[in-house]
Amino acid sequence: MSPPDADPDAAEQLAKLGLDELMVLVGRGDQDAFVPVYEAVSGPVLGLVRRVLRDPAQSEEVTQDVLVEVWRTAGRFRPEQGSALTWVLTLAHRRAVDRVRSSQARTERERRVALLESAPPFDDVVEQVETGLEQQQVRRCLQSLTELQRESVVLAYYHGLTYREVAEFLSQPLGTVKARMRDGLMRLRDCLYEGEVRP
Repeated sequence: MSPPDADPDAAEQLAKLGLDELMVLVGRGDQDAFVPVYEAVSGPVLGLVRRVLRDPAQSEEVTQDVLVEVWRTAGRFRPEQGSALTWVLTLAHRRAVDRVRSSQARTERERRVALLESAPPFDDVVEQVETGLEQQQVRRCLQSLTELQRESVVLAYYHGLTYREVAEFLSQPLGTVKARMRDGLMRLRDCLYEGEVRP
């Protein structure tokens, strides 16, 4: 926001006034009084905002916002509560901090979006959880089998051995291994699908 052109006679009269008195006039809508206020506070405002933001382009933008806010809200200035410069710099500091928080919030939102985009799809997560739960249940149900049943099932289904290879590995007759595996698989089925283990 650029200061309006001042009337020469008005400027001469205003030059005799202090910043606090000028701010009171600005609060009453006096555009001529805003010219010396603008000239007096724009430098300090920009300096404070740059210390907070550390970004020249953003600092100039926020400074302009602050000066517009000074013009719009000058009626709230109370000389008995502090100087005009302190009041303006308080506005500037608040606006600069708001910009920092806004930038941080935007960065955090972008980080969350990036995390969500890089996270596995919901269906994959559900599948992983279900697979994990199924594996836990299978392990629990395997513990309910006899040792020979458990060994036979593990060798056949987890290691890919044939009935004959399982029988040779366990030094058991082929018929015995087949019977134990059949009984073991039935117990597993009951455990997995009905939650019960046959006696």
